Amino acid sequence: MYLYNETSPSQTAEIKAALESDWSLREKFEVITSAQKRLEALKMSPSQQTIDKILNYAEKAIGELTPQA
Repeated sequence: MYLYNETSPSQTAEIKAALESDWSLREKFEVITSAQKRLEALKMSPSQQTIDKILNYAEKAIGELTPQA
């Protein structure tokens, strides 16, 4: 994907040329670029409740796998 520098050199050149010559395409690309920057700026983390549920599930799974003496 061009936005993440995952295109080949020839694809990149074609996209750059299209963006330079097509105002509408460039405008749409700028909207996508802006959205990407806002998404990257978000700091997200799970709630403590979610973390606790995962840890409880892991403990239960380990208990089921551990042989009983």
